[in-house]
Amino acid sequence: MKAFRYLVVREGGRPVAVLPVALMDGLDPLGQLRARYPVTGAERGLLTHVWHCYDAWLPGAPQLEAVAGAMRALAVELDADWYGFVNVPRDSPLRAGLVELGFPAEHIEDRFLLDLRGLPHPLAHATRKARTNLRRGLRRAAESGVWQRVGPAGEADLMEIGRLCARTAARHGTGGFYPPDLFAGFVTGLGGLAVAIEIRQEERLVAAGIALRDGRRLHAWACGVDYDVTGGFSPYALLHLATAEQAVREGCEVLEGGRGNPRFKLRHGLSRLALDACLVRV
Repeated sequence: MKAFRYLVVREGGRPVAVLPVALMDGLDPLGQLRARYPVTGAERGLLTHVWHCYDAWLPGAPQLEAVAGAMRALAVELDADWYGFVNVPRDSPLRAGLVELGFPAEHIEDRFLLDLRGLPHPLAHATRKARTNLRRGLRRAAESGVWQRVGPAGEADLMEIGRLCARTAARHGTGGFYPPDLFAGFVTGLGGLAVAIEIRQEERLVAAGIALRDGRRLHAWACGVDYDVTGGFSPYALLHLATAEQAVREGCEVLEGGRGNPRFKLRHGLSRLALDACLVRV
């Protein structure tokens, strides 16, 4: 990231919308744009939020037109090649407004959600096979010395969790998303908005997640998994269940399951929401 700015929309001097934007020197860190736009991925791009934010939005049509103009002016000032929004929900007014303003929309990824309202159990919508496998996994895990801890993120070993997240992401070429020192400092700064979920076999950390609270949803924001376990169970499945159960305990309406791993998430009852990029050349 080369630069970071906040675009603030004001009406009569009162701020009514804020949009963070980042200048990326290499606008396609996940390799999702080059198959959809005429880019190599190495270009400079002024993008909304960061790639880790799967929920780009901005309220109000008048604000959107003003923000799009300000983004273009800033992109020119910062010598960007492209500018625009990433991770825009497919069925959102934001996407419709951007398309109307001339931003071509291209599907880049899917986000997964579990609506917990009215569910008797967070696995109520999971397939029968998924429920059977998870029950078997829970039994095997218990027999293999596995236990879990859920609590304030600030009380967990965030350096250890950060290292596990980095190793897991490195398998997909994105290990740099989790520099442990920066990760630990950021999560600590979130205070009560972050909860740590740890799965341990004896004392060894085999799965961990940091979930974020926003008052209505629990976001499964970052996770790491070590599959080198004994006992024939999936640490990732246990982490998912622990996170979903925590969302229920907190009275959340929705569990935000993040992106990726669609086969697992669809089997376990989460629904798919398409995310688009809306980018234009400067």
